[in-house]
Amino acid sequence: MIPRIYVPCDSGAIALGAEKVAKAIEAELKERGVEAKIVRNGSRGAYFLEPLVEVATDKGRVAYGSVKPSDVKSLFDSGFLTGGHHKRWLGAPDKIPFFAKQTRLTFARCGINDPLSLDAYKSLGGLRGLQNAVAMAPADIVKQVTESGLRGRGGAGFPTGIKWKTVLDTADERKYIVCNADEGDSATFADRMIMEGDPFVLIEGMAIAGIATGASKGFVYIRSEYPHAVATMNKAVAIARKAGVLGVNVLGSANGFDMEIRVGAGAYVCGEETSLLNSLEGKRGVVRAKPPLPAIQGLFGKPTVINNVISLASVPVIMDKGAAFYKDFGMGRSRGTIPIQIAGNVKHGGLFETAFGLTLGEIVDEIGGGTATGRPVKAVQVGGPLGAYFPRALFDTPFDYEEFAKRDGLIGHAGITVFDDTADMLKQARFAMEFCAIESCGKCTPCRIGSTRGVETLDKLAAGIEPEKSLALVTDLCNTMKFGSLCALGGFTPYPVMSSITHFPDDFKPAPQRVAAE
Repeated sequence: MIPRIYVPCDSGAIALGAEKVAKAIEAELKERGVEAKIVRNGSRGAYFLEPLVEVATDKGRVAYGSVKPSDVKSLFDSGFLTGGHHKRWLGAPDKIPFFAKQTRLTFARCGINDPLSLDAYKSLGGLRGLQNAVAMAPADIVKQVTESGLRGRGGAGFPTGIKWKTVLDTADERKYIVCNADEGDSATFADRMIMEGDPFVLIEGMAIAGIATGASKGFVYIRSEYPHAVATMNKAVAIARKAGVLGVNVLGSANGFDMEIRVGAGAYVCGEETSLLNSLEGKRGVVRAKPPLPAIQGLFGKPTVINNVISLASVPVIMDKGAAFYKDFGMGRSRGTIPIQIAGNVKHGGLFETAFGLTLGEIVDEIGGGTATGRPVKAVQVGGPLGAYFPRALFDTPFDYEEFAKRDGLIGHAGITVFDDTADMLKQARFAMEFCAIESCGKCTPCRIGSTRGVETLDKLAAGIEPEKSLALVTDLCNTMKFGSLCALGGFTPYPVMSSITHFPDDFKPAPQRVAAE
């Protein structure tokens, strides 16, 4: 049996040196005259251990973490191909604490095999959900997704089944499935990991959505900053089409569904569904007024399902194992699992899939391991650049849509950014306003003008100019933006600003007072 060596081709792993490690292993094999197969898998998501190299042995896979090209020679000297001990040795990947604590449903295959091997995908349970779907009536598929409790994982948390039913019940000769892969939030990389590490699960989910709603065409809208994801998805779509997973007869059934990959130009606002639709149509990416809802009049004026990558990638397991199985995970109205992305000033950064319900403190302190600097955690921003900053006093908050909303926060795309006690929350609040000003599509006044005035006012506050008046004005601006903006960009910018003011008031005092307080 030829040894198999797994080296990730995931963007995050490549950024940490995986390509150089793969070339070093290839050179070492050649020099030693040893035959082995190098498999370029996706990442399992523990980026603090990347490049994570694995070897398939008679006793199972053995992992070696944070491998550098300079380690390769000594790895082979230590019996690397048979799982020999080395300073980089981590043992069985599934036993590594970061992975052992997870509940992987959506990411069950990510990082395990070659992302572009359809045979490997099927051997690990892939396409079973689609096989079930092609034998069901569309309404029954929608019912199963609805009963699972799956909600939009892109940030809004809207029930997926309701969106699908609206499109199913809207009569039209043409309908579309649009996958929003414009992953622009800070500390988010789950969409990219799926597209680069397990693309067929997204294709399967989109095909199921098409059959369920009567849509025959799908589009995946990927941000231009994800070239590896774009390339992998294009290859995967071609493979799926050739194998009959896509096309006029999906898996040999009477159902037809095909899809294309489209690349966005990097505008943050195109993560908002109606801006994305305008961009797909070749127009300027500006927000549309609603109604009509995209489910009624979406892409090219036709009924359109718009779902996030993780929402669609979660559908195959629901169709395979049933609604009750999926709904059994989670808490309250937040059912199933959520891929939490841990980043920022944190010791163990990466993707952690688990059922809803862990507290923020458990995620940051136990899973994330606290700050990378070793200093106390001051704030954690959940939900990307528009998410609220939570202090340690709120670390008992369960990871659940409604629980976060009760504390004026939002889960968003489940990205978590950790800050230590050196962070200046006035600067963070200013960054939120500046980010909104730069990324605003300009269509509505509260977002376009409010964010610009917000930057100016926070600069005055930092300079100690009329602090009480400036603070009152920022609060008023936030109120106007929250309730008057056309979309979530302007509407959610107040979350990081007001949470900073509320939970870290000392950082907003004039300089002399701040020094005295310290």
